Amino acid sequence: MPTRKTSFTTDTNGIPHIDATDARDLFRQLGVVHATERSVQMILMRILGQGRGSELLDSSDMMLGIDTFFRRMNWTKGLAAEILKLSAAEQAQLAAYCDGINSVLTKKTPWEFKLVGYRFEPWLPEHSILIARMMGYLTLSQSQGEVEKLFVELVQAGASVKHLEELFPGLLQHADLELIKKVQLEHRLVPPEYLWQLGLPRMMASNNWVIAPGRTQSKSAILSNDPHLEGNRLPNVWHEFTWKCGNRSGAGAGVPGLPGMMVGRNESVGWGATYTFMDSVDSWIEKCRGGKYLDHDKKWKAFSIRREIIKRKKKLPGEAVFYENHRGTLEGDASGAAEKYILNTAWSGAATGAASLKGAMAIVFATSVKEAMAIAGKLEVSFSWVFADAAGNIGYQMSGLMPKRRNGWKGFVPVPAFKKNFDWQGFVPPEQLPRRFNPKEGYITTANNDLNSWGKQKPINMPMGDYRARRISQVLGSAKNHNVASVQKLHYDTYSLQAEEYLKILRPLLGEAQHEQILADWNCHYDLDSVGASVFEAWYRELYSIVFGQGDDNAADLMWREGGIFIDFYQNFDRILQAKKSVWFKGLSREHAYKEALDKIKAHTFRPWGETNRFVLKHLLFGGKFPRFIGFDYGPVPIRGGRATVHQGQIYRSAGRDTSFIPTFRFVTDFSERALHSNLLGGPSDRRFGRFYTNEVESWLNGEYKQLRF
Repeated sequence: MPTRKTSFTTDTNGIPHIDATDARDLFRQLGVVHATERSVQMILMRILGQGRGSELLDSSDMMLGIDTFFRRMNWTKGLAAEILKLSAAEQAQLAAYCDGINSVLTKKTPWEFKLVGYRFEPWLPEHSILIARMMGYLTLSQSQGEVEKLFVELVQAGASVKHLEELFPGLLQHADLELIKKVQLEHRLVPPEYLWQLGLPRMMASNNWVIAPGRTQSKSAILSNDPHLEGNRLPNVWHEFTWKCGNRSGAGAGVPGLPGMMVGRNESVGWGATYTFMDSVDSWIEKCRGGKYLDHDKKWKAFSIRREIIKRKKKLPGEAVFYENHRGTLEGDASGAAEKYILNTAWSGAATGAASLKGAMAIVFATSVKEAMAIAGKLEVSFSWVFADAAGNIGYQMSGLMPKRRNGWKGFVPVPAFKKNFDWQGFVPPEQLPRRFNPKEGYITTANNDLNSWGKQKPINMPMGDYRARRISQVLGSAKNHNVASVQKLHYDTYSLQAEEYLKILRPLLGEAQHEQILADWNCHYDLDSVGASVFEAWYRELYSIVFGQGDDNAADLMWREGGIFIDFYQNFDRILQAKKSVWFKGLSREHAYKEALDKIKAHTFRPWGETNRFVLKHLLFGGKFPRFIGFDYGPVPIRGGRATVHQGQIYRSAGRDTSFIPTFRFVTDFSERALHSNLLGGPSDRRFGRFYTNEVESWLNGEYKQLRF
């Protein structure tokens, strides 16, 4: 397409403001902005998604394992076919976005990549489809798959039916435990946690809510969103911008590599997103021998064999071989004469992307809650969307591809593909997924909790804890004069309903010891100066270790090693830890376990939460590789909040490193004004030596918001 001079400017905070003539020009200029400000992020995502890290970055064994992971996912398959699903206008807009990127990066490759000998390859429309697939899976779809693998590992480690039923209540239908014990689990070349060391975005949680005019001071609707991702990285996943196109305008944030505004608002309607915990990852048990599998029709059929050659810098190439059928990709080797049972796993969004790009580009120009709900509902990525509009409406819509499963299968446990027909039958239409419009409560809130009651189908079988959702609803339901300031205060709320529930059981057991008195007096807030939060966390870790991580039951130790799973699904563990009786207590009473945990921490020295709960923000490529004074890394910074607070702030060890999932970007907008109030952990740019690399960190820490007018 013919190019024109770009007309975007940046404000004093480094936020780009785009002034476009039409939609195609808007997306072209957005491509220019993303290439100018976030080129390292975009290029790194593309390299990893293609499984070319060993070829272009480094040839370590860990990188080979990461490339093998992405080659198994095979997200580069069928990209051109997805482009053809776009209309002519949509293809033109996507092409314009790519043109904007290439107009910058074909002239100047980021110096960070020059250091490793990489030469920029033009950005194609297919690459944005690839990023859409990656964003869909590298959120919590992978976490769902990992907890389902944990179930298999627990069965094979000897966990009893009673242990499994308490940990995964209502999910054991179709679980053939004796068959599961025979499954050959593949050795993991690289633990899943290592993916996040390379700066890949992982959306671990999030809050969003909308408030109807009847509960606001301005008598206009209010929308709030604070996506929670791994926060200790630079740059931030999100990139903010404002735009004007004719008589339309808006402000919000997107993900570099994708055309569109994923969260934000225009003059008519606003939208915010959190992750849903929809189960979109399933596994089947295949009976295999000689490169074939026994299907449910009792016929032996040949797997398709895919061979991937992985080039490695200054080393001989590696080869990965994958066995596939119409269900998914086998997690093992089907060759050999002996019969064996192997898991075959599929993610519902593996061959998608077009609908997500359609939605990302279309929602920018939506005019009402109902229109935005219809657009968002068709996205393949699994999100919980909330909406508010200038007419005072509020709404909710879940998106994502929920498989239609046969024979009452819920999808959590692996089922024998050779005994019954458990193949997917397509996907549930968005109209049957959870949705709401103008509820009588006058507000809608989501925080990765169980939302099955809002729909005709039940897409969630392993929700996150409902503590944050209950706390937000508690605050929203207590007043009818909410405004921007009150929402900002709620963004930084550190009260833990989880701690409150534990302390109801624990307080009668507390004695006169200093640490016990600190707990008795604690107000359940994870503030930076709170010693009580530090004591509670030490006690909680010991309680977890006593009940799950030690003793004669080898199965329990698996959960201690899977730290990420515990962070995602901690309420499943809390249900057991707060129960009066449980088989996991190994014959102990609950009170005995609580007291034993108290005794184990009595010799500890406790410091304020902000002195221990802190991390360093590390650069995507050079994190930890240069002295701190060079400036690629920032910190350490203290983080308020815990795992169950609205301001989530739990830090834990994973794959030998500290990680956390926190509100990396916050915004609130009141429809009585054309403005977005926001702050972002980091800055707009990934240019280390520019002014806007970390210019917002202190504002984020201190609860200060900038205003984006449009």
